[in-house]
Amino acid sequence: MDAIVPAVGCGTCALLAAQVELLKEQVEQLRRQVAELQARLDQNSSNSHKPPSSNPPWIKPPPKKPTGKRRGGQKGHQGHHRQRLPAERVDQYVHHYPERCRHCQAQLPREASPNDPPSGWHQVAELPPTAAIITEHLAHARTCPDCGRLTRASIPDDVRAHVIGPVLAAMMSYLAGRCHDGRRVVLEMVQDLFGVPLSLGSVANYEADMTAALAQAHDQALSAVQQAPVKNVDETGWKQAGKRRWLWAAATDTAACFAVQLKRTWGAACDLLGKRGGKGIICSDRHWGYAPLGVRRRQICWAHLQRDFVKWSDKGDKTRLLGDDGQAICTGLFGLWWDFRQRRIDRRQLRRAMLAIRRRLRQVLNWGLGCGDKSAGNFCRNLLKLGPALWTFARMEGVEPTNNHAERVLRPAVLWRKNSFGCSGEGGCRFVERMLSVVQTLRLQGRGVLEFLTRTLTAHRAGLPLPQLV
Repeated sequence: MDAIVPAVGCGTCALLAAQVELLKEQVEQLRRQVAELQARLDQNSSNSHKPPSSNPPWIKPPPKKPTGKRRGGQKGHQGHHRQRLPAERVDQYVHHYPERCRHCQAQLPREASPNDPPSGWHQVAELPPTAAIITEHLAHARTCPDCGRLTRASIPDDVRAHVIGPVLAAMMSYLAGRCHDGRRVVLEMVQDLFGVPLSLGSVANYEADMTAALAQAHDQALSAVQQAPVKNVDETGWKQAGKRRWLWAAATDTAACFAVQLKRTWGAACDLLGKRGGKGIICSDRHWGYAPLGVRRRQICWAHLQRDFVKWSDKGDKTRLLGDDGQAICTGLFGLWWDFRQRRIDRRQLRRAMLAIRRRLRQVLNWGLGCGDKSAGNFCRNLLKLGPALWTFARMEGVEPTNNHAERVLRPAVLWRKNSFGCSGEGGCRFVERMLSVVQTLRLQGRGVLEFLTRTLTAHRAGLPLPQLV
């Protein structure tokens, strides 16, 4: 629009011209706000850090390239067959004998002859009508035949301390910490499945019992994570009595530790990782809270970067080239990493191949500084500052280019939060921290969760040494 030139000496024209300029600035400001809000509305799991479950119904998953193979299991794949449980797991046998010969109709004997093959088998698993075993302790009284006075036996204090045994109590915690069920659902399942009437207060009390029993296991997971040479870290929102909190997670190949923190800051990260971030390399997203760690001890998640580049491709003409080139760089990087994982190339070849990708990324980011989009320019500036933290995986053994490990470990916690809406107090937060740490650590190690919870609670109640988590 051409500039408006007021008539010489006309005060009204000058006033109108000033108002027009002011309105033009307001229109431009509103246009930028509309574009920013529209970009937020267009965010989904492919171009932002939102999880796939947050996608609206009209967002379809990206189409997969057809492979030409038929659906289902492919020819030559390793089959998964029904496993025959050992004899000690079988409670009863039902024998089926042939009565007559299928050929000549002669009567067949019950006893097997030396020429008969082993019997066929088919196992059926079923639950009893009432799974819980109720034990009633009776304190009898007897009258002394000599003095005539009454003496009553006392029920031991360790028996009177609980009305729920360790196996059922562990199952209740399993339903909450592994299956993400709320207390009312746990209460309903205990009543319907096991025939044991309870109250919500009892469910909460046995959560506190399990929380105390898992204190040592949580400390072991925390120590293992802090001492690990490489760890993946992520955080997600949490609620305590309706107030915002943050659930932090740190994971290695064999251990995971969780902590509910008040803030999403470097201090909160140090509470989990140790003083000055503990030891080793930390894989994470680009959250500013990790900045004090320094670029030499970080690995930035390339999966997050890939989604950011998709966002710039979708935003508009100014940033489309940045997004398209960035996605091409990600494709090349992940292709090389896959070749390295498949041992088609060694680490020396990987590092040499990454040099060209590093140069190309630097060129793209320098171009993005002047693309005309302020937020895209800030994105490029921040990536250039991170520099070496983008390529730690190429030089360090055990470091992945993505933070997918931490996100997978944290995913059950997100489902739990959506189902339970967080905790009501400090005790609930401690239960969440310790249950998630134990459950995810055991899953990483391929160990049974319910068995460990039962053994831990049994030992805790008896004052015996607790089983080791790590």
